[in-house]
Amino acid sequence: DGQWRMPARNYASTRYSGLNQITAENVGQLRMAWSFSTGVTRGHEAAPLVVGNTMYVVTPFPNILYALDLSQPGAPLKWAYKPDPALASQGVACCDLVNRGAAYFDGKIYYNTLDAHTVAVDAATGKEVWKTKVGDFNKGESVTMAPLVVKGKVLVGNSGGEFGVRGWLTALDAQSGKMIWRAYHT
Repeated sequence: DGQWRMPARNYASTRYSGLNQITAENVGQLRMAWSFSTGVTRGHEAAPLVVGNTMYVVTPFPNILYALDLSQPGAPLKWAYKPDPALASQGVACCDLVNRGAAYFDGKIYYNTLDAHTVAVDAATGKEVWKTKVGDFNKGESVTMAPLVVKGKVLVGNSGGEFGVRGWLTALDAQSGKMIWRAYHT
């Protein structure tokens, strides 16, 4: 469908919404319509991603992806994808077991897991399309960033500088998950 969505709204990361339904005059009338518990008590740093009538939420470790139906009262769960990241990867996260979100492109949700995998999930069904190992948590690498999709490539970088890992940026093919290139920072 050619649509894309990312946590920071656009490639400039402006995070600005052009919506105008909430104004200085009516903001005091806002009330909670519904809530959703992920069941994960660690640091939630991922902004939800809304595509059409679906809200996608990624949790901190164990990196569960939830799809909520915004067209129904209470936004019931459509599906949940559980990538089953390695338990041992929790030991290499310096600053909690966070995840910073997902990206949407061409009918798929892309996101990273703490144990250094990038996954593509069918946005409609929650079925895994592909899962690619991009790093090695045994060397101190983790992946907490939200991926960036550019021209059919999923860009992903590692964390772990505090453990002395060599920083890199990798491009994966958005359709297959195949690694196209890797560039090192040092």
